[in-house]
Amino acid sequence: MGVRTWIGSWPVYRQFTGDDPLGRGAAAKSAGSERIKARVSTADKVVKSVCPYCAVGCGQDVYVQDGKVTQIEGDPDSPVSRGRLCPKGSASLQLTTGSAREYRVLYRRPHGTEWEPLDLDTAMDMIADRVIEARRQGWQQEEDGVRVRRTLGLASLGGATLDNEENYLIKKLFTALGAVQIENQARI
Repeated sequence: MGVRTWIGSWPVYRQFTGDDPLGRGAAAKSAGSERIKARVSTADKVVKSVCPYCAVGCGQDVYVQDGKVTQIEGDPDSPVSRGRLCPKGSASLQLTTGSAREYRVLYRRPHGTEWEPLDLDTAMDMIADRVIEARRQGWQQEEDGVRVRRTLGLASLGGATLDNEENYLIKKLFTALGAVQIENQARI
């Protein structure tokens, strides 16, 4: 490499002799930085989502390549977070691709110390049986001579990241079951 080429490769020299006097564009680029590509540049599509952790509801851009999630970043179009994520939200890629992620239902029996795998149909049947039994056990036809037809055996506390339609359906479900203790985290 000659002296002229060597001096020409200096960002400060390019800054003062080129069209980038503030050194924020081409003058600041090196051969190494020219080869670097954004980690999301190969994504097939970007899916808008909401961070699953707290009640703030920060927007996320989920980058997908070949049907797999490759990166999750803050959504700059989100009016809630304007592209920012807390450390937990920034690490939510691990929620979808981490080696500790479970892809099966695990159940621990009452007073048990070990988790055991269950198939999904068995787990759903167990949940349905318990909802029916809790409703039956807590059912009140009357209270103080007033017909109430309700159950205090069930309650619902929804998450703040649910949208209006999801909250509406949850409210309808629990009301149909006779529950009166229905709340959403966004109001608390």
